[in-house]
Amino acid sequence: MSFPARAVFLWIAAAAVAPAALGDVAPRTTGDVTPDAARRSELVNLVRQDCGSCHGMTLKGGLGPALTRESLRDKPPGSLAAAILYGRPGTPMPPWRAFVSSSEADWIVRQLQEGTLDER
Repeated sequence: MSFPARAVFLWIAAAAVAPAALGDVAPRTTGDVTPDAARRSELVNLVRQDCGSCHGMTLKGGLGPALTRESLRDKPPGSLAAAILYGRPGTPMPPWRAFVSSSEADWIVRQLQEGTLDER
């Protein structure tokens, strides 16, 4: 199996088993759940500081790609939330499921795609 094919296979395999392996670390919720004000503040700080350490402190790119409204405009929200929760195998992108719930990942994606988190 060639390197790109193997990387794709490993990513698909990891995505398939990750939810079962992680158990109930952060249960999946449905709907448009908005965190309370204190948690929103924590999540904004997490994105700007922790995500910003790789994606650039202004979220315009660095080791990781830009997380601006323009760069994320055409990306499927579910795929972006999955990248936050489970990371991206074969890349430096780590999983954040231990720190954010599924609904919080969805909220982060909405904020990034609306451009509210890349404004300083």
